Amino acid sequence: MSSIVVIDYGSQYTRLITRRLRELQVFSIIEAPDVSLDTLRAHGARGVILSGGPRSVYAPGAPGLPAGLLDSGLPILAICYGMHLLARALGGEVAASDAREYGKAVLTSYGGELFDGVEGEFVAWMSHGDSVITPPPGFVVTASTADTQVAAMEDASAARFALQFHPEVRHTPKGLWVLERFVAATGVDRAWTSEHIIDHAVASVREQVGEERVLLGISGGVDSSTLGLLLHRAIGPRLVAVFVDHGLLRLGEAEEVERALRSLGVDLSVVDASERFLEALAGVTDPEEKRKAIGNAFIEVFYAEAARVQDERGDIRFLAQGTLYPDVIESAGGHGAANIKSHHNVGGLPADLRFELIEPFRTLFKDEVREVAEALGMPKHLRDRHPFPGPGLAIRCLGEVTHERLEVLRRVDDIFISSLREFGHYDDAWQALAVLTPLRSVGVMGDGRTYANTVALRAVTSVDGMTADWARLPHEFLATVSNRIVNAVSEVNRVVYDITSKPPGTIEWE
Repeated sequence: MSSIVVIDYGSQYTRLITRRLRELQVFSIIEAPDVSLDTLRAHGARGVILSGGPRSVYAPGAPGLPAGLLDSGLPILAICYGMHLLARALGGEVAASDAREYGKAVLTSYGGELFDGVEGEFVAWMSHGDSVITPPPGFVVTASTADTQVAAMEDASAARFALQFHPEVRHTPKGLWVLERFVAATGVDRAWTSEHIIDHAVASVREQVGEERVLLGISGGVDSSTLGLLLHRAIGPRLVAVFVDHGLLRLGEAEEVERALRSLGVDLSVVDASERFLEALAGVTDPEEKRKAIGNAFIEVFYAEAARVQDERGDIRFLAQGTLYPDVIESAGGHGAANIKSHHNVGGLPADLRFELIEPFRTLFKDEVREVAEALGMPKHLRDRHPFPGPGLAIRCLGEVTHERLEVLRRVDDIFISSLREFGHYDDAWQALAVLTPLRSVGVMGDGRTYANTVALRAVTSVDGMTADWARLPHEFLATVSNRIVNAVSEVNRVVYDITSKPPGTIEWE
């Protein structure tokens, strides 16, 4: 199968480019900037996309173009940093912008091959400090914004295209059309589907595992549950599934998880380790340290459970994790990516890990996992649940995590989520959550003075979690929820609603 190869310059959206290409049923592979032409040919490359990145092309040690790429004849689409790199290599001028652009921008004009067929307003998602000042010889400017004269340029005769904005993010609504125009220019095969992903993952697991057993920790979320179904298809009864109740789940969720997974036929062992995790989190307030403490405690519990199971069934060699690519790149797992936060499955594992890891979803996004779940037969009410972080409520309980603070957060979260379902707004949000802040403030309840906690509510719209916008929930609904919370949870006297997008914020507060 032919492909489009994405060159990763460290953008947090690099894998998102491949995700959009997969939506167009194009097989896509990511490679480092030093990839050879022989490797590109081995991948069946019919085109190359140069990603964005956090650096300036003028910075010392800034990565350059793959050797020989400009002489290969391959169509090129260059995005942000990639645009600057291409422009500079071909004789254009790149410099720091007088007016940097971050977030939403509107193209004041657009045209050319990539925009052919586009009509109406074109909203683009920008994230840049440098800009192309003068295009290279042979290139024409095909789009501009109020602040950026060269928002897009192309040399159609050489099949070379460049964009200052990010067409891969959902906040560039017509960006997929632009990517599809580039796909059409390459002539690449379009046959990549969720069934292909499943077939590839099953074959890969079987090749790696052989006749060995696999231990899987199930949290009850979409990722680990889908992974359980995939591994069951791949290795059947050699899958050992363990649900570790770390005491950081939402109200009633542990019981719901157990019922749901058993109903899907998963052979499940349940371990109540809530006290062990609270001990590990005692006195810990830094979010990074929380994640590491939870990751270490999780592995310790797995060691103990694995030892018990091995006494009964024989040795277990592999540990499966439902790590997704957003977890990886936010933990600086890409080529030169900026570190946003560590993930409990990424970089938080002990050096003496006694299992070999299996991570079949490491290159997938949340929405792609949902598609896989549907193809594997997972019921809709489980498949479409909001994402929930592996470290659970610990990262939504800002400051120290205690049993008492967790109980307050659980009750607030339950009121918020239940109200979203009751008023028909649950599906309006990609993710919704409550945060218990370390702030306390003065309030009035009845005729008395209170000094109680402040909680924050957050709901976002997204598809993959890489970018997100705050959900415009009705004011009347928010007022109702706020009233319910302060009336039902005496430890809370103030409720705020987060209206920050990602970027610049993240979805979780931590």
